[in-house]
Amino acid sequence: MATPTPERESHQDTTPPFTFEQAIEKHKQEDSTTMVILRFRAIGNAPILKTPYRKVNATFTVQRVINFLRKELKYKDIDPLYVYINSAFAPAPDETMGSLFKSFSTDGQLIINYCTMAAWG
Repeated sequence: MATPTPERESHQDTTPPFTFEQAIEKHKQEDSTTMVILRFRAIGNAPILKTPYRKVNATFTVQRVINFLRKELKYKDIDPLYVYINSAFAPAPDETMGSLFKSFSTDGQLIINYCTMAAWG
């Protein structure tokens, strides 16, 4: 007859290193100090930027980048301007550059295509 072995006690602490709120705050702090490289590519008859590369904060939203493009291209609010990521899809205006960069960056840069007429999607 085998002798019963005492249950093993777990020596590992099962509590998370920080709470959910602390994790969110840490993520925000990391994004606020992270910079991402954007590469702008004109499509169709859209004017070409003098400097196609920009380094921006990861917390910048797509809407903020669109506003920047409008200012650089001297476009009015009524002038059409379409923005696409990697010639594939139009991102939501509230999407951050950091999350797009993590998911869709190519060679360390996020390619943003812009045009005056709907091209993809």
